[in-house]
Amino acid sequence: EFHHNLIVGNTSRDTGHILENIVFLELIRRGYTVYVGQLAKGEVDFVAEKAGITEYYQVSETVLDPNTLNRELAPLEAINDQYSKFLLTLDELNKNANYDGIQQRNVLEWLLESC
Repeated sequence: EFHHNLIVGNTSRDTGHILENIVFLELIRRGYTVYVGQLAKGEVDFVAEKAGITEYYQVSETVLDPNTLNRELAPLEAINDQYSKFLLTLDELNKNANYDGIQQRNVLEWLLESC
């Protein structure tokens, strides 16, 4: 396994970062101006703005672990405005969940929406 990781890298550790890059590039492609959101209680992965509308995005490979879910939701919950908030994951389970207005979506389905 060590030799495999040496040659191709530890892909499981990189998946989250790759997903974030894909979402970032897709938001740019859709015409958004994209920022990283720094908050007192953490960081929102992306703040996307277009035509006076703001949307917030958290990206995570999976949130099936309750601790991970809570960690990913916390920065979005700290935002006190009425703009859309999204949690994008690879999860099939609970892929259309709604956490007090925060919409969980499957990132692959989200990517295909604009095709």
